[in-house]
Amino acid sequence: MRLAGGCGQGPAGVAGGLRRALHLQWAALARRVDAGPASCKVNGLERQSSGTRKLSHNASTLIGMSAVLMWSASLGLIRSISEIFGATGGAALIFSASAMLATLAVGWPKVRELPRAYLLGSGSLFVAYEIALSLSVGMAHGRAQALELGMINYLWPSLTVLLATLMRQQRGSWLLPPAIALCFAGIVWVMKGDGDWSPALLWANMRGNPPAYALAFGAAILWAAYSVLTRRVGGGKNAVPAFLVVTALLLWIKYALSAEPALHVSLSGALQVLVLSALTATAYSCWNHGVQRGSITLLATASYFAPVFSALLASAWLGVRPGAGFFQGVAMVTAGSFACWWATRGKA
Repeated sequence: MRLAGGCGQGPAGVAGGLRRALHLQWAALARRVDAGPASCKVNGLERQSSGTRKLSHNASTLIGMSAVLMWSASLGLIRSISEIFGATGGAALIFSASAMLATLAVGWPKVRELPRAYLLGSGSLFVAYEIALSLSVGMAHGRAQALELGMINYLWPSLTVLLATLMRQQRGSWLLPPAIALCFAGIVWVMKGDGDWSPALLWANMRGNPPAYALAFGAAILWAAYSVLTRRVGGGKNAVPAFLVVTALLLWIKYALSAEPALHVSLSGALQVLVLSALTATAYSCWNHGVQRGSITLLATASYFAPVFSALLASAWLGVRPGAGFFQGVAMVTAGSFACWWATRGKA
């Protein structure tokens, strides 16, 4: 075998030459270490390794951030799909297709190798979140309320920072409580719209569709808990395809037991399901990777701008024009979430 350098050596000769070269290099390095000044060389290797780890950490964070952009397009599609196939039937179709695409993309996880706390704990939170969010949007009394419920879901970034602080994954300053309060005030502002606010009016708004609002608030808490728990017990594993399959199965069971009408497939509905499923499968795999190997604080920071993107995209897709009060509330949620990050900045 002739190599590019022009030397005709057999595989054994090449391997022997490599071994001799490596032996000489390590011997020279050992002599320099014994001499003393070599410590700077060793430290240089350590610094290079540290830099590589930092680069991998940053890349994982960017991968996680890409999930936020994909999620921003989900709200409007979930609502339009539920209008075609029903709240439960539409969600079941979405997660069935998402499970297949996720399995093709990252493969089926080796369940026996997964940490039990991740498989059962994180898996339960993931499934519960998906069902809660999709059903809350599908059960909305109109597209305007679907936007409102979608914004409630965006309490999860601030709740993620709060839970990470309580679980001692992150330290926070005195700014954290008022920042979280601002997020909740923003949700109240979204729900009041352009009218005058009072506790009675807010309560009346929620009483008009209590299951949907309860599911929306519950979803925000569930996803924050999933993100924090997965970082602690995930061990770098990714069982998202399995979680999506369980989600789809439970939704199909609910659909079979419900009074929803039979599904009528249309080209428009099928295309929407395909697009949203691709976004869902990709986004959750990216987020799972990011929260385990990247910066959970920076991921939460990126997600703080998701309410703005989501509101704009959903409004355009659904043909809804919310009033100024709605977008003022969205801005308050975004600002409060960003303040949560600021309260924990540099305190990891």
